[in-house]
Amino acid sequence: MKKRVFSGFRPTGKQHIGNYLGTIQNCVSLQQEYDCIYCVVDIHALTTLENTTELQEDIHEMVLDWLAAGIDPEKSILFVQSHVPQVTELHTLFSMVTPLNWLLRVPTFKEKVKMQPQNVNYGLVGYPVLMTADIALYKGEVVPVGEDQLPHLELAREIVRRFNHLFGPVFPEPQAKLTQFPLIMGLDGANKMSKSYNNHIEIASSPQQILERVMTAVTDPARRYRSDPGHPEICNIFSLHKFFTPDRVDEIASDCRRAKIGCVECKKLLAANIASNLEPFREKKAALTATPNYVTEVLADGATRAEAIAKETIREVKQKMKLL
Repeated sequence: MKKRVFSGFRPTGKQHIGNYLGTIQNCVSLQQEYDCIYCVVDIHALTTLENTTELQEDIHEMVLDWLAAGIDPEKSILFVQSHVPQVTELHTLFSMVTPLNWLLRVPTFKEKVKMQPQNVNYGLVGYPVLMTADIALYKGEVVPVGEDQLPHLELAREIVRRFNHLFGPVFPEPQAKLTQFPLIMGLDGANKMSKSYNNHIEIASSPQQILERVMTAVTDPARRYRSDPGHPEICNIFSLHKFFTPDRVDEIASDCRRAKIGCVECKKLLAANIASNLEPFREKKAALTATPNYVTEVLADGATRAEAIAKETIREVKQKMKLL
């Protein structure tokens, strides 16, 4: 029997190649080995989101891109967090056994307080408890994380361990699956690829749009003229070639260092290869878009399947806690 993976993602709308290379490809590959549950964590988003006007559109666009990229609703459960209300119930029950000092020591809480001092809400403090409820409600056994996220998962393990100690065994302690999430720099060459920096390339972009975006990218700042030798190790365009032109990276690096290829040529090559790599995605997204209710149906079916698991878990929890 396959182990169960749980992973949650904030709704961020149309996905860019940073999302694609850093997360989506990994989630697609996990479907071959694990029983996967993927959740759009819209309640989590509310801890930092003060304007929800575009929330539903962001959910729809993100899920559409994930489906087009290869998340298979026949193999995985894909749903929206708030569509399974039992998660808030388990969050409340977990909050009764989670010491406050455990939450106040979480590094990300301190960071968020600095980032949004005007909105230090209760949900922000209790974020790790809700995250634990997300995983435990579906008895998630494996959680794919990068090394920087290990402290968050360890706190989830502590909460689960404490519950099991107080009331008897219910939940497996989720194990980390250390995954390499490559840092994809944005077109500005200074920040991680992100919509907030407007330094991204959406994976649904047309070949012309990709070319236009790539041509704006910052390259080797020391290379001022076509005849100047380049330094590919510090060039962001070259770093993207590693993903989209893997069979020619050595050649490109050599030509760059010897000024046999200029930045404009290098950018055009990258743009063409990004467009070629993403052509199957664009075709599948167009096909899915032609069925207007497809995303809604997938999420509804996912919520039904997820809730069947959630109801059983809540019943077991309440019995252990003598609430039934």
